[in-house]
Amino acid sequence: MESNTRKSPDKDCVCAGGRGYSFREIRDTAVRAAGLFQSLGMAKGDRVAIMSQNTPGFVIAFYGVLAAGGVVVPVNHKLMPPEVDYILNHSEAKLFLFDGSLLPVADKLASSVTKIAMDSPAGTYGQFEDLLAAAPLSPVEISDDDLAEILYTSGTTGKPKGCMHTHRGVVMSGITGALAIKMDEDDRLLMAMPIWHSSPLNNWFTGIQYVGGTTVMIHEYHPLHFLQAIAQEKCTVYFGAPISYIMPVQMLPNFDTFDLSSMRAWIYGGGPIAAETARMIMAKYKSDRFYQVYGMTESGPTGTTLMPKDQVRKAGSIGRAGLPGCDIVVMKNTGEAAGPGDVGEIWLKADSMMKGYFRDPAATQDVFEKGWYKTGDVARLDADGYLFMVDRTKDMIVTGGENVYSKEVEDAIAACPGVAAAAVIGIPHKEWGETVAAFVIPAKEANLTEEKLRDFLADKLAKYKIPRSIKFLETLPYTPSGKVMKYKLREEYAK
Repeated sequence: MESNTRKSPDKDCVCAGGRGYSFREIRDTAVRAAGLFQSLGMAKGDRVAIMSQNTPGFVIAFYGVLAAGGVVVPVNHKLMPPEVDYILNHSEAKLFLFDGSLLPVADKLASSVTKIAMDSPAGTYGQFEDLLAAAPLSPVEISDDDLAEILYTSGTTGKPKGCMHTHRGVVMSGITGALAIKMDEDDRLLMAMPIWHSSPLNNWFTGIQYVGGTTVMIHEYHPLHFLQAIAQEKCTVYFGAPISYIMPVQMLPNFDTFDLSSMRAWIYGGGPIAAETARMIMAKYKSDRFYQVYGMTESGPTGTTLMPKDQVRKAGSIGRAGLPGCDIVVMKNTGEAAGPGDVGEIWLKADSMMKGYFRDPAATQDVFEKGWYKTGDVARLDADGYLFMVDRTKDMIVTGGENVYSKEVEDAIAACPGVAAAAVIGIPHKEWGETVAAFVIPAKEANLTEEKLRDFLADKLAKYKIPRSIKFLETLPYTPSGKVMKYKLREEYAK
């Protein structure tokens, strides 16, 4: 930020709502925000949670926390109060900034953390924008190895884990993203996916910041606003889940009237696109410049890219090798590296790798082997060395680019009165990648319905985690040791 302000002080750092915010304006406001945070008792290393949509306020608060030596804890704005409370308590957050539009969630939080509203008024809570002139910044010495972020990702136990990323690691994530698609200072990145997600924040926002380009923000993804922003703001780069490309084609009869010719890099992640869908999208968007990226929050995220020339030829693959600063190996159960035709677990090393899970040394130890991060993703290598996903050992569902861990949903369902047992799997879906499906055994004499179960879950799980399909069964397929054989559920129902 300091470098960009010196080089191009009056250039737009961010554009939102038809207005540009220069590098100098963002830098100066972020410094005032850092002074405010210090005046509220924040010291170096303290965590500050931010629950926001795509706004300049998030960018200012993000840089303000870092300038004050703090650690940013981005919070998914789709979460329900119990989910937010867990993150606030586990991260030991000193402050909590939230978008005023999220007041219904903030008001129900049990946490006693100091709360500040941003971007829009929220009842009696202090307003971030009104408090910025409170105090000057006391300079803080920050090293590359100091923590910059704790990014929470759902865990197989049902409780999210906090991935600790250093300043150096975050910058390396951005450099990797910039190198992958050759970004430069003339690029204009469209931020339509939630900026608090690891890839939008670290690969693409940090990447465009590193090269001195501009970020165009829309508050929240909408198919029409997505196309309008590209056409009006002459965006050149976009990252989104596959569904964000498919929805405009399906929903907007006037799709072909939008001028998308400024775009040079269309990036997608969160699941592969089938060859038929890839051809359709390339035809509709009149471009063959599509990239698929694969990575995980733990690695920065950093991983692989399926390049434009391979989108149809190797459809369904996640790419061939690690990106710059990243190394990948596929390991068989025997502990040997896999060869063509073999199946094994993806192991990863990266300059942007997390330091570990916050307050969870045991989980950290479990996922590293001699410096390699064990992803839990199982892939097959084809004759040309391209990786094709086969399964996930971590029982995770990816729906519309959002990660959902089955155990978390199963635990929430189990707490509902009238439920004897439940199992959750992902069912393939053409547009969303997967959808969440629940198989429930009702307790004897329980008058349980889909509506009652969904109502029970409504204030306990984010909307995207609530099963779209609920099937009541008399029994589940169990192993002799009492574990649910989910592969049998997939064989019978996931067709």
